[in-house]
Amino acid sequence: MKTKFVLELSDIKAMAMAAEAEALRNHWAVSIAIVDDGGALLWFARLDGATPLTVQIATGKARTAALGRSETKLYEDMINEGRASFLSAHSVDCMLEGGLPLIKDGQCLGAVGVSGVRSSDDAQVARAGMAAIGL
Repeated sequence: MKTKFVLELSDIKAMAMAAEAEALRNHWAVSIAIVDDGGALLWFARLDGATPLTVQIATGKARTAALGRSETKLYEDMINEGRASFLSAHSVDCMLEGGLPLIKDGQCLGAVGVSGVRSSDDAQVARAGMAAIGL
């Protein structure tokens, strides 16, 4: 039997605080979602000024990154490079940059998803959260 890494509440809080701080520092109105390795929501915040649509997009990016074990930008790039059939993938919620898996020693712990500004800026906020726990 193998040992499995899991996110603890202290990890989630540290990521959430760091991601929120990055968004506020840049004056970005975003929604931030953190999910476990199965895509279940562990934490969510919609910052002041973030539109209602960002709620679904942020959680979709996080879920997609966790279930796919890869950055959502990978899927966006595949589609933009002509693989439009990937749009029919079942249970893939959001294939836009800004969803990042949390990988430790080859194991997925979960993911962070951000929505509200340019996709590359969403990813910057997510990376700030990941850095808070050394990923």
